[in-house]
Amino acid sequence: MAPPKNIPPFTGFPKELFRFLDELAANNTREWFAENRERYQQLYVEPSWAYIQAMQPKLASISSQMAGNAKRGGGTLMRIYRDTRFSKDKTPYKTNIGLSFRHQRLTDIHAPGFYVHVASDECLIAAGVWLPPREALQLIRQTIDEDRPAWKKVVKDKKFAGLYQLSGESLKSAPRGYPIDHPLIEDLRRTSYCGVVHLKRSELQRADFVDRSIELFRQARPLMKFLCDALGIPY
Repeated sequence: MAPPKNIPPFTGFPKELFRFLDELAANNTREWFAENRERYQQLYVEPSWAYIQAMQPKLASISSQMAGNAKRGGGTLMRIYRDTRFSKDKTPYKTNIGLSFRHQRLTDIHAPGFYVHVASDECLIAAGVWLPPREALQLIRQTIDEDRPAWKKVVKDKKFAGLYQLSGESLKSAPRGYPIDHPLIEDLRRTSYCGVVHLKRSELQRADFVDRSIELFRQARPLMKFLCDALGIPY
């Protein structure tokens, strides 16, 4: 989604945004959305782009490879429209804001990056890779296996482990090529390598949420650096 013109300074995600998301969840129809499109622009789109705009100059302090993207499709502000083609749930709209700051070398949504999730029932910041394609997943597992001390250093890093919790689904058994009694089998079974920090809604309503986000991004460096090294891209 392309940014609107004359983006105002970021002052926090408005309290009224969460009421809008609740009402959207209760009235998830095209008719209701059309009637509330102005609220969508004011409460959802404008604050999101104000946040992205405020984040852009600060991202370089985290990594020269991470940035926001203003493309209409696959950009930082993810589309509110759900892909219902293969889903039993045919409601047309997502009931959250999704913001993705991804690695510039890899434009796919599964590339290493940072994700901000804003919803009435859950707010969080995530760092890492979510459901990477098979080749990337194999490279990450191979690096964990071949450089076990480096991976242990990531998960035991005090600043990272004190904030982030590794999240995502895992295989029920060992991945092909690895024994079930491998000392790092729990991590090798992961299908995502993503750390998550859960946030209070009130934190996102503050103007300094930009600084809070940057600090949380910075503390994820051990994981992000490991993943980028495994994939052969700079961090």
